[in-house]
Amino acid sequence: MGKNLLSSIQWAVFILAGSIITPISVAAAFHFSPEETSALLQRTFFLVGATSLLQGLFGHKLPLMEGPAGLWWGVFLTYAGVAISSHSSIQGTLTSLELGLLASGLLFILLSCFNLIKYVRKLFTPTITGIYLVLLTIQLSGPFIQGILGIEGNKMNWKVMLAAVLTLLLSIVFSRSKSRFLQNYSILLSLAIGWILYNLFGLKTNAPHVSQVFALPKIFVWGWPTFNLSIFITALLTTFLLLTNLLASVDAVKEVTHSNKKINLNMTGFVMGINQIIAGLFSAVGGVAISGSAGFILTTRIKERLPFLVGSAIILVMSFFPIVMNIFASLPDSIGYGTMFISMASIAGLGFKTFKASVNNESKVTVMSIAFMAGAGMMLIPSGALNMLPSTVSSLLTNGLVIGVIIAIILEQLFKEKKPEKLSDQIGVK
Repeated sequence: MGKNLLSSIQWAVFILAGSIITPISVAAAFHFSPEETSALLQRTFFLVGATSLLQGLFGHKLPLMEGPAGLWWGVFLTYAGVAISSHSSIQGTLTSLELGLLASGLLFILLSCFNLIKYVRKLFTPTITGIYLVLLTIQLSGPFIQGILGIEGNKMNWKVMLAAVLTLLLSIVFSRSKSRFLQNYSILLSLAIGWILYNLFGLKTNAPHVSQVFALPKIFVWGWPTFNLSIFITALLTTFLLLTNLLASVDAVKEVTHSNKKINLNMTGFVMGINQIIAGLFSAVGGVAISGSAGFILTTRIKERLPFLVGSAIILVMSFFPIVMNIFASLPDSIGYGTMFISMASIAGLGFKTFKASVNNESKVTVMSIAFMAGAGMMLIPSGALNMLPSTVSSLLTNGLVIGVIIAIILEQLFKEKKPEKLSDQIGVK
């Protein structure tokens, strides 16, 4: 009982820490007030808790958290910049994003109902999954390193860096300790100690302002959904990319949990559609299965589903209490990055392992090489270099993860080796 409780709390902390950064950054991009920021945090945690439970109980049924999707995060930040630079209506942009989320959810449901997900599934060989996982780690490495170094603008805060680096070192020591207790609860322990160090160094956190003890999340906070062609097309494209993300995450967690049970992909996709619709209804950043769950499981060795479900339920219940959420929302970004660094790094290792069957195949090595260079190269393009292109195109091209995976899928299909024909076919026997 005690072990499951601690494991559940650690899952809750992991889910919490992995979901805080996105709503805070989106709120800043759209210039939300402290009250609006607090409300967005509440809706985000409500969404994360509810959707993780839906998938864990009715979808893939794996210990695989739902969190704000990096793709949706990028879409929100991109259109925030477009709206502000072009002096467009910020509210109009937000309501169009709501409609985009609703459309994405509907497309997921249609793909599931018409049994089309299996065709997308065939595209995700171990090579493609490995490329996705490694490029994902590369893409995350920049924000993680900047967060740990305490870089804001062009300045580095050495106190923040010291607290974050010490937290990172603690998480490494705990995860590699011979003590089973320290291994299993490395994230929880390093986060708690890192938070204490942060305060001992005299650093302050910017917690959003809240005054209510209990509050239910509201729907269509940004207004009634409106149509914008550019955002609509982006949302549909994002849906297919999220599906690839979902499939890769499911494969990653199945591998680390050594699960042999068959996943109902249609049901998983259907629940994913419901999750996107919930995000649109409650005016929040759309979610997706987070691949970092695999790294978390590798680090903590908590492979059971029950602690994950209880942890998700804790987040859901906590979201109804803004004052409680405010305490956790004050978690310093740098400490969160330091705590989760080793879990994210484990994702790259998992990706490398999937390449074992591909390294001796010249065609697959070519696919991997081109995809890595193209994907990583797009990540290094200076911000603003593609501003002359339509926002839909620029938002796609600046995402190296997406570009790398798309190129890998296309090349692998082009280089696919034909299966040898049966002897009966060769000699014309019916």
